[in-house]
Amino acid sequence: MNRVYISEVARHESEEVTLKGWLYNLRSSGKILFPQIRDGSGIIQGVVVRAEAAPEVWSALESLPQESSIMVSGKIRKEPRAPGGFEIDISGVEVVQTAEPYPITKKEHGTEFLMDHRHLWLRSRRQHAILRVRHEVIRAVRDYFDDRGFVLCDTPIFTPAACEGTTTLFEVNYFEDTKAYLTQSGQLYNEATAAAFGKTYCFGPTFRAEKSKTRRHLTEFWMVEPEVAYATLDDIMKLAEDFLTSIVARVLDRRREELKVLERDTSRLEKVAPPFPRLQYDEAVRTLHEAGMPFEWGGDFGAPDETYLSEKYEKPVIVHRFPAKVKAFYMAPDEARPELALGADVLAPEGYGEVIGGGERIASLDLLRKRIAEHSLPEEAFDWYLDLRRYGSVPHGGFGMGIERCVAWICALEHIRETIPFPRMLYRLKP
Repeated sequence: MNRVYISEVARHESEEVTLKGWLYNLRSSGKILFPQIRDGSGIIQGVVVRAEAAPEVWSALESLPQESSIMVSGKIRKEPRAPGGFEIDISGVEVVQTAEPYPITKKEHGTEFLMDHRHLWLRSRRQHAILRVRHEVIRAVRDYFDDRGFVLCDTPIFTPAACEGTTTLFEVNYFEDTKAYLTQSGQLYNEATAAAFGKTYCFGPTFRAEKSKTRRHLTEFWMVEPEVAYATLDDIMKLAEDFLTSIVARVLDRRREELKVLERDTSRLEKVAPPFPRLQYDEAVRTLHEAGMPFEWGGDFGAPDETYLSEKYEKPVIVHRFPAKVKAFYMAPDEARPELALGADVLAPEGYGEVIGGGERIASLDLLRKRIAEHSLPEEAFDWYLDLRRYGSVPHGGFGMGIERCVAWICALEHIRETIPFPRMLYRLKP
């Protein structure tokens, strides 16, 4: 019999097929069994009528525990009232493994319990929807850059030095008592590949050893970082705007059903379109002061500040030209006001805070050496990075976007931990 996936059943109406998966749920009216089967691609309801079914089919299913692995055969039938619009009239069943009592039930479970059972929680309808949206975001990211001439250049996970200070680095032992660090960002290496290819991006795991327990932080997350030669701050802001708009449009186009499962108000996402509002840092500070928020000029925005600013707009807002002292050493200064850096953060609406951070890089060798010294960083660790200013230096810039923060916003999730299959947080290292 033809084995098909549940996502394909619409193409097999009235055909006899075999489905291979797991028992998601089981209801009974006494005379009819309604087993729900999932196979990873979707969920379909089965129907077994006691008076018509073979006795062995009924007995195999009537007391089968949830998440038992099964192969069922039967005819696909259109049923508008059923989830997905189709049912399968089951004529045969093979139990591959009878599961033990499933620990995740319909009753309410605490967050810690669910996180301890994350390897099983992934099977739920809600988690499926979130991770399918994540998958679509990742596909959209790759397609966006690949279709626009960017070259994917993988960057190292082991690095010899920090790109944004050493306080949030995971230190590891390398060979012969050498210290290495897990990467915070591939950006410095992106600058080298952009000088070779013009437009590049890297995409991979990054690590931040911040002892933070907020709903926006993970210690291990995935980040995409484009870098463009001859790009100014304005170019980077336009790129970020177009990039984020395209991702949201892609999810709305292809993952409506998943957003429906998550009860996401998609009308909020449909407002994401260029141009995004732009606020110079000074304007953002004035806005906070007018709201009575205790913020001192010269500081970096915290979560409450970002939340307040972003909630004032129906689409992402770009804050630019921050004080240089709160930005990384490689940020180019504003010629009109050297105390400001040509950096920009994109804040997602609905209080989700920063999803993109980037800007224009220093192109001057002398200024970059000065900044490295001011940040008390060892110049010898950046000898190769300084070479990029010795041999054909040009204005250039880029940004980084954390996949998980983007997914949290698009799905309207309360906590970032649901956006990645196995989250790593301050007090969470397993499963």
